[in-house]
Amino acid sequence: MGARGALLAVLAAAVLTGCGGDDKPKSTGLPAAPDAIDLSSPQIKDGGAIPKDLTCDGAGKAPTIAWRGLQPADSPEAVMIVTDPDAGDNGFTHWTVYGIPTQTGSGLAPNGQFQTGTKEGKNSAGKAGWTPPCPPKGDDAHHYVFTMYEIKEGSALAPGASPDEVKALLKGAVAKGSFTGTYERAD
Repeated sequence: MGARGALLAVLAAAVLTGCGGDDKPKSTGLPAAPDAIDLSSPQIKDGGAIPKDLTCDGAGKAPTIAWRGLQPADSPEAVMIVTDPDAGDNGFTHWTVYGIPTQTGSGLAPNGQFQTGTKEGKNSAGKAGWTPPCPPKGDDAHHYVFTMYEIKEGSALAPGASPDEVKALLKGAVAKGSFTGTYERAD
């Protein structure tokens, strides 16, 4: 195989590698930051299916969220956002939470109940709080990306801020952590 054939083989391999199927979500469009926060949920294994009880086909309860690795010296506040990048051109924001204190470096929000003083913003449905996964029946599994950011300065946002107002807080974040759950509804 000549140089041209080798180049075509490399290009073909690169194209095939980029066509990874449905196992990866589209980009969330959220800013990059160092991966230094351990964010998880005991109910959702990273990359695994979201339990029906946490979706529109079940009770629609908010998941328990756990985090470690916040650096109080670097930041007074953390922000969490949950997005479905597979929902339409701009995705769908399912949950925004801000004003999460960093003093202890870690925390737990059982059933989505964050510490007193933490604020919830609106989601893409225009409601404050958690909107459970509810992709259209017949769609491939949607990806729900849970991301927590540690921001440099405390926000002055009131409860009920829009998703865009919350996303604006994330520019210049000092750290982040994330996990992804999937959900597909039966026909």
